[in-house]
Amino acid sequence: MSKVKGQKDLKVRGVTVEVGGEPGLTKRSHRFLKLVETPWEGAVTLAALYEQSCQKNSTLPAFGTRMLLKKEAEVSEDGRTFDKLTLGEYEWITFHEGLEQASNFASGLMAIGHGGGEHCAIFAETRADWFIALQGCFRQSLTVVTVYASLGEEALVHSLNETEVTTVICDHKQMRKLIDISSQLNTVRRVILLEDHEDKSQLVIPETITWRAASFTEVKDLGKSNPVDARMPAPADVAVIMYTSGSTGLPKGVIITHGNMVATVAGVMCLIPELSSSDRYLAYLPLAHVLELAAECTLSAAGAAIGYGSPLTLTDTSNKVKKGTKGDAAELKPTLLTAVPAILDRVRDGVRKMVEKKGGSTKTLFDLAYKRCLNGFQGTGAGTLEKRFWSTLVFKKVRAILGGSVRGMLSGGAPLSADTQRFINICFGAPIGQAYGLTETCAGATFSEWDDLSVGRVGPPIPHCYIKLIDWNEGGYRITDEPMPRGEIVIGGPSVTPGYFKNQAKTDEVYKVDETGMRWFYTGDIGQFHPDGCLEIIDRKKDIVKLQHGEYVSLGKVEAALIASPYVDSIMLHVDPAQSHCVALIVASQAAVENWARKEGIEFEDFPSLCEKEQTAKEIIKSLQKVGKSAKLERFEIPAKVKLLSEPWTPEKGFMTAAMKLKRENLRKAFADDLKKLYS
Repeated sequence: MSKVKGQKDLKVRGVTVEVGGEPGLTKRSHRFLKLVETPWEGAVTLAALYEQSCQKNSTLPAFGTRMLLKKEAEVSEDGRTFDKLTLGEYEWITFHEGLEQASNFASGLMAIGHGGGEHCAIFAETRADWFIALQGCFRQSLTVVTVYASLGEEALVHSLNETEVTTVICDHKQMRKLIDISSQLNTVRRVILLEDHEDKSQLVIPETITWRAASFTEVKDLGKSNPVDARMPAPADVAVIMYTSGSTGLPKGVIITHGNMVATVAGVMCLIPELSSSDRYLAYLPLAHVLELAAECTLSAAGAAIGYGSPLTLTDTSNKVKKGTKGDAAELKPTLLTAVPAILDRVRDGVRKMVEKKGGSTKTLFDLAYKRCLNGFQGTGAGTLEKRFWSTLVFKKVRAILGGSVRGMLSGGAPLSADTQRFINICFGAPIGQAYGLTETCAGATFSEWDDLSVGRVGPPIPHCYIKLIDWNEGGYRITDEPMPRGEIVIGGPSVTPGYFKNQAKTDEVYKVDETGMRWFYTGDIGQFHPDGCLEIIDRKKDIVKLQHGEYVSLGKVEAALIASPYVDSIMLHVDPAQSHCVALIVASQAAVENWARKEGIEFEDFPSLCEKEQTAKEIIKSLQKVGKSAKLERFEIPAKVKLLSEPWTPEKGFMTAAMKLKRENLRKAFADDLKKLYS
């Protein structure tokens, strides 16, 4: 591999190329001379890709699901009731069985009256049947509308009505939401219910609703008795209209073609070392999110086994796991894992909490091992042999939290803090590839390579796309900047989607076609290219706010740094342009804050009352200042005042997207009075 001139050990990961479109600085992957579009010959659509993989890997395990053995309610010390689940081992179906089920479902859809030009929506939590239903729709060239299970009522009505959905595939929980809004749905005629192993209560559809209802099994059985020949799609056909959960306003439907997603699969398959049918992948993120959908399409194409779980049953100590029952990761022992930073932050905090609780020699040994390995990344601590020693002696039990077999992780959806990235590297002994992409670019645009041990970067372009930086003069970012070129990130290539459904004005605003016919998407994100061709996200146009005296504050950048405070679970920085300082809303970490209070001898009735104490706010601000200084934040970027909250922000409350990004406008409205008081 070539090196950057003058920098002996710096590998070239992205190379400069001349392409069409707006003037700027463009990079592509160093691995290929031209962009890749398909993983192999003939795999030009998701339907063809899946069918060929099923034929090649017919007898191998494809999809695994854990059976619910028992569900019981437990009351916590503070009087709250939680459902606890006892789960069994994974039960598997083969690739052949998966294809057979998808084919039967496709025929069943036709048999219950779903027309060829009609849209079908999937509105359910991630599970094997979700993916099988998707593939069934593709076998009849049907376009699938994907809807987050956490989407609010208004957004749900908007998504289903705008796309004129006639058939909805959903689970029992989401069916109840549909019943509540039934009078507002204009085109829904049929509902297909996925079996619910956790909720055994009888679901009654009011007589006033005239939808035809059938179970997923009934539709498959009907299709098996009434087979219909497959009507396979073309690369330019629309596979999915994916509704983004959006941080502002109503969600937009992104049109994704089969060719778009296949290009992403082809690019990602080039980057994961030794990806094969021997891999096991734990699926628990929302399949209605482009990151998870792209990941499962890629793993399925490679013949890997996909075991399904959920964020609430992920580890042995997850909220819904009955004590003594294994979490999904411990049961599956995955080799590959995809996560969003919020999940990885929780894993990190969970390990730290476990170590703090054990205390004594265990904590002393852990801290020593961690410090030695951390210094090893800078060349001043543990070498290879010493790292292996600590890995066996100290970190083996930590690795067991995620099953003990993880050989690599991918993080996407939001910036991953350097602290969390290093924690995963050290404690789990696995490379973690940061990825960057958007729904509009069909997920991945860049992906850090596994031998790249740097933090804070998102890697070079994936082999299926170009990354271009263009000047943003208003914000002071230019490709001529020193020491690194900076500018707005523009993405081009076969994974760039056609645009937004029934929204030509917005499509024309952010999509451009150059003189060669290539599509480019203008992201609104600000990046810089490192000398080796890797991209770093440094800002976002919408997140940059100016203070009273002209200083610019990048909300996302500051939040990504301050989340490293052990007292912080979630944080939203707020800037009033008429003021000279920042403030913040913080969801406090209950375990960390209560431990601090006990050590300081501070009496408190409960966690909410502890969050109201002035002493607590002062301690957390002190921690933010320490973390901010370490991250080289300016003084004006660190909040002068904070409002501490005891209840977590969730997608269900409308405060986070499904990818666990902040919904700033919703938070600003909900806590408007608190933000006003912080400035008073």
